Amino acid sequence: MASERIPVTLTINGQKIVRDVESRTLLVHFLRDEMNLTGTHVGCDTSQCGACTVLLDNQAVKSCTILAVQADGSEILTVEGLEGEHLHPIQEAFREKHGLQCGFCTPGAMMLGAYLLNRHEPLTEEIVREHLDGLLCRCTGYENIVRSIQRAQEIMIERQTLQSRPVTGVG
Repeated sequence: MASERIPVTLTINGQKIVRDVESRTLLVHFLRDEMNLTGTHVGCDTSQCGACTVLLDNQAVKSCTILAVQADGSEILTVEGLEGEHLHPIQEAFREKHGLQCGFCTPGAMMLGAYLLNRHEPLTEEIVREHLDGLLCRCTGYENIVRSIQRAQEIMIERQTLQSRPVTGVG
């Protein structure tokens, strides 16, 4: 017996999307299978690994724990939505500080990092590690992930400082 299809309206990576989805479709499967946003990984199917983390209305959530219909009316940011004209500070920092190994948990780690950056608080090692508690990484030992998230905050501060400098005449 087929599951009921329900209309949902979502804003995904800044783009408004209207689709009919099966009522039982998990957000992670909707993103991957229907929107082809495969950067959001399915790791454990038990909500333990964090590879499927996205930002839902600016909150870090494991997209395998939410039905797509529950997200109706929400804004979702996936790892694909981080990059604009330039690399997002979290992407730049992960590259600079080697915050990935095999790359499987990387999208979830980057999205957790983006969430932390949006909170506008100093990201001490303790705060970063506390928030990484729900992310499983079998490769890095978390050291470079923590350094990457902290470095991303430094990059954001550097960019804000550059933008706030007065423009002087060119001689």
